[in-house]
Amino acid sequence: MKVDDLILQLQDLINDAKAVPFSGGKVMVNSDDVYDIIDQIQDSMPAEVRQAKNIVSDRKQILAEANRESENIIRSAEERKKVMLNQNEIVREAQAKAKEIVDDAKQKSAEIRKAANVYVDSIMKRTEESLSSQLSEVKKTRNNILNSQKNKAQ
Repeated sequence: MKVDDLILQLQDLINDAKAVPFSGGKVMVNSDDVYDIIDQIQDSMPAEVRQAKNIVSDRKQILAEANRESENIIRSAEERKKVMLNQNEIVREAQAKAKEIVDDAKQKSAEIRKAANVYVDSIMKRTEESLSSQLSEVKKTRNNILNSQKNKAQ
């Protein structure tokens, strides 16, 4: 179960709880139910952390593929350069063309890396925001429960 769903379930438990008379809006909840939901939230968090790690892994894979492609383009360009250098008539032309191909390959490689980083960064940002929001909700709910328990003890 997702952390969001568990937080909603915890909120429903509190909303559905019976009010304690003359307590100023305090409610009585079954602590076992609350602890059960909190345990489920704690169990779910590692799954979401694994999801974030998978995103990082995907980023690494995208970058690795971009590097392989750029290396292949550069290698191909260098091979073409060597072949062209062997031809006496067009040595200067071949050098210029090979340099142009290598520069183009480096530019394309940089563009691919940049696009991959932007894509992965946006995914990581959304994941970070989601996890941050969920963690904030869990902390808020815990504080509400602790305050509620402290107020009951008084």
